Amino acid sequence: MNPETLVMSAEEQIQLRLRSLYQQYGYAQYRMNKFEEYDLYAGNKDFLISENVLTFTDLNGRLMALKPDVTLSIVRFTGDRADAVQKLYYNENVYRTAGTDRSFREIPQTGLECIGPLDGYCVLEVLTLAAESLKCISRRSVLELSHLDIIAALVGALGVPAETQKQIIRCIGGKNLHELQSLCRASGAGEGETEALERLVSASGKPGEVLPLLRVLPCPAEAVAELEKLVEGFEAAGLGEMLRLDFSVINDMQYYNGIVFRGYVEGVPTGVLSGGRYDRLMEKMGRSSGAIGFAVYLDELDRIVPRTDSTDADVLLLYDDSADSTALCREMRLLAARGRRVLAQRTVPQGMRFGEIRHFREKEAGTC
Repeated sequence: MNPETLVMSAEEQIQLRLRSLYQQYGYAQYRMNKFEEYDLYAGNKDFLISENVLTFTDLNGRLMALKPDVTLSIVRFTGDRADAVQKLYYNENVYRTAGTDRSFREIPQTGLECIGPLDGYCVLEVLTLAAESLKCISRRSVLELSHLDIIAALVGALGVPAETQKQIIRCIGGKNLHELQSLCRASGAGEGETEALERLVSASGKPGEVLPLLRVLPCPAEAVAELEKLVEGFEAAGLGEMLRLDFSVINDMQYYNGIVFRGYVEGVPTGVLSGGRYDRLMEKMGRSSGAIGFAVYLDELDRIVPRTDSTDADVLLLYDDSADSTALCREMRLLAARGRRVLAQRTVPQGMRFGEIRHFREKEAGTC
C-alpha cells in the first residue's frame, strides 16, 4: 500500500504530483508570506477573482492584507531579466470569498508563472503543463483555449462605445447570444460584424472543428496562426484529445492579452484551473517582461479524489490497567516498524474504523 495515500488528503496528494511535475521542467518554488501590504491589491482589484480582501493594521500602522492572490506578489517581487525566462511554481493558501458564499475561505492553490522574454515554446510549455496538471487530478479532463486578440478584433469591428463593448464582452463570457444581439442592434453595429461575432461565440469544440471557421472570419492572422501552432504542439505531445477551442473563455482585458485558458475535470461543475498571458498586468506594474501562468484550485477536489484507504488505522490495540507501559510501547513500535498504522486505546473509539482490533497481552506481544 502506498504510504502517500495513507496520510495525505486529496489536496496534498495532488500538490505532491504537481510539484514533481513542475520541478521536472525546471520550475523553482516561490514562497511568500501569508500577508502583504494592502496597496498591492487595492490598485488591482479587477485582477482578483474576488474584490473582497481581508485586512488588518500591524503594529507599525501599516494596512496589511491576507493574500487573496499569488500572481501579484510574484510580479512585484521578481525583477526583469533579459538573459533568461524565470520559471516559478508555488503551493500557497489564498484567502477570499468563493462563488456566492459571502464568508471568507482559506483556499489551497498551486500554480506556476513563466516571466521574461517569452517565445512560442514558453507558451506551449505552460499550456502543456496545464494539461498535465489536469491529468494529475483526473484522466477525464478538458483544457479550453481562447485568444483575446481575436475577441478584441471582432468586438472592436462593431464600432460601438467602450461601455457597450464591456457589456458585450460580459455576454460573450456567459454565452448570452440573445443579449449580445440586443446590445449590437441598440448600438447600431453592422449586421455583418454582429453575425461574425455571433459565429465566433457559438463556435466551441475540437480544434479541427473550430479552426476552419477562424480562417474565414475577420480574425487577426497572427492570432489564428498562434492557435494553429499550439494545436500542432498539443497533438505532437499526445495531448490533442484534451484540447478544446472556446471563445467564451475570457479574462479581464485590462490585464490579459493573447492566449487564455481554463481547465475542467469530471465531477466538478466549475473550472479547477485558470490561466493566460498577462503582459498588460506586467506593464501596469512597471515591468517590461512578458508573462504567462495558471493556477490550480484545490478546494473542491476531495470529493473526486478520495483516500484509497477508508480505515483510520490498520490495527486498534486495546489494553487495560494491567498492561505494562514499556511492553506496550515496544509492541507499538514493532507494529509501526512493520509498516502498520496502529492506534493504542483503552476502549474502541466511536465513529472510527480499523482493519483489525487486537487486545494487548504481554505474553503474546511480538508474535504476529
